[in-house]
Amino acid sequence: MGNNGDGDVDNNGGVHGSQLVTPWNMSISSGHNLLRDPRHNKGLAFTERERGVHYLTGLLPPIISSQELQEKKVMHILRQYEVPLQRYIAMIDLQERNERLFYKLLIDHVEELLPIVYTPTVGEACQKFGSIFRRPQGLYISLKDKGRVLDVLRNWPERNIEVIVVTDGERILGLGDLGCQGMGIPVGKLSLYTALGGVRPSACLPITIDVGTNNEKLLNDEFYIGLKQNRARGEEYDDLLEEFMNAVKLNYGEKILIQFEDFANHNAFSLLNRYRTTHLVFNDDIQGTASVVLSGLLSALKLLGGTLSDHTFLFLGAGEAGTGIAELIALQISKKTGASIEDARKKIWLVDSKGLVVSSRKESLQHFKLPWAHEHEPINNLLEAVKEIKPSVLIGTSGVGKQFTQEVIEAMSSINEKPLIMALSNPTSQAECTAEEAYTWSKGRAIFASGSPFDPVTYEDKVFVPGQANNAYIFPGFGLGLIMCGATRVHDDLLLAASEGLASQITDEDYAKGIIFPPFSCIRKISAHIAASVADKAYELGLASLLPRPNDLVKFAESCMYSPIYPTYR
Repeated sequence: MGNNGDGDVDNNGGVHGSQLVTPWNMSISSGHNLLRDPRHNKGLAFTERERGVHYLTGLLPPIISSQELQEKKVMHILRQYEVPLQRYIAMIDLQERNERLFYKLLIDHVEELLPIVYTPTVGEACQKFGSIFRRPQGLYISLKDKGRVLDVLRNWPERNIEVIVVTDGERILGLGDLGCQGMGIPVGKLSLYTALGGVRPSACLPITIDVGTNNEKLLNDEFYIGLKQNRARGEEYDDLLEEFMNAVKLNYGEKILIQFEDFANHNAFSLLNRYRTTHLVFNDDIQGTASVVLSGLLSALKLLGGTLSDHTFLFLGAGEAGTGIAELIALQISKKTGASIEDARKKIWLVDSKGLVVSSRKESLQHFKLPWAHEHEPINNLLEAVKEIKPSVLIGTSGVGKQFTQEVIEAMSSINEKPLIMALSNPTSQAECTAEEAYTWSKGRAIFASGSPFDPVTYEDKVFVPGQANNAYIFPGFGLGLIMCGATRVHDDLLLAASEGLASQITDEDYAKGIIFPPFSCIRKISAHIAASVADKAYELGLASLLPRPNDLVKFAESCMYSPIYPTYR
């Protein structure tokens, strides 16, 4: 089999020792290697026959376990941990040991485990990433790799990549610049692409682009895993991103989906605008958030009455999330009423850190706020803005907690029979108000949704279930829809289709509880419907390359979904 370990051929077709051959063929390793391969390892679930054929006899205790029993055991262990971060670490360890069991757990216990692998726990994981770093996940591309980014991409062992989630770590959730430690976000997002949207794990590639960090604490931390220098800006930054985007297309082709994640405002908008016409790109903070919030608004109309254009919207926060949501609402109003986008925007008002965004401030406003600078006297605080503008919908995307005070909620309730309050900032500590505050201060009249999960609230013997405007409703199904029809570009109409697809999944039972988002327990069914809506619109717009168009897009979406059930090895 070998020559003293100097050039052993392993069971993956690679060669150890002097020659370095990356194993890209699909044969499955045996024996000890098989137990160390997270994609194919089944632990105690290997049958007698599999143990014999694959040289596993004696490497495992004699008991044979079912996947269900393994799942029960891991959940039992996870629930013993008091601290969410310990659960996060245990889940990542499982992912690196037994991939299918990890996804089976995540799919079957999505409501319990989503806050662990995603917001809010993933934020803490990023803050402590250097300390909990065990085995590298994903691909790290830094300024040191300038001029050879394509070579770095080629080091990744998988060839058939369908979706990349990339961050530069500058604006992780509401936590700020975490530099290279932002890798927790692409890793977490892609595990949801698989669990919730059914995209194969091997087709997902998490990438962090390390251009330095301005976080002094990290620069002085001896365990920090990134470049110890201040962030590159301007030409140096743009050149690295340009090289990266070109290399991705060269290596993976036209149909690779690139999702930008947690870039700071100034880069998020310019990257999306620069590449939306040349690549299949999607910014979850701008477009995903917008699509999920619009969906909540569409389903809330059943409770509020009227059409979207009958309502007035007030935002606290005018960054990428706020302006992204505002623009998609305006687009939907324009599509449904035939009004111009400029007229549709007049229903929507934004408050930033300086007060109401109005036309007299145009000189000093960032470019992405300009469309929202309407004619009005300056107002410098939210409460006054609520009293003046009289919105029926209040949306918080400020990244600053506790901004929806009792006075603000009471003002909303005096103007509206059923005020819609959306406190969207993450993590929980940054939410503009809690579910309990919204229901209590509005005397049980508010319809409430948040970005992070809140438990049901009892007010005067009635149980209110807060909605969670979580991007995880949209991006996995949206991505699956793009992939399954071979889309080449993202058009805004696809985002509207995703919103309508999600809103169509709310039942009368949900409405009875005041819920404007469906329960996560049926998220795979929801994702299949969103994927079908997105693909349908892509075919209609001529953006789909997979021909002929499948007859039943929902069934086709379901047939494309990855299953975490163990296969039988011959």
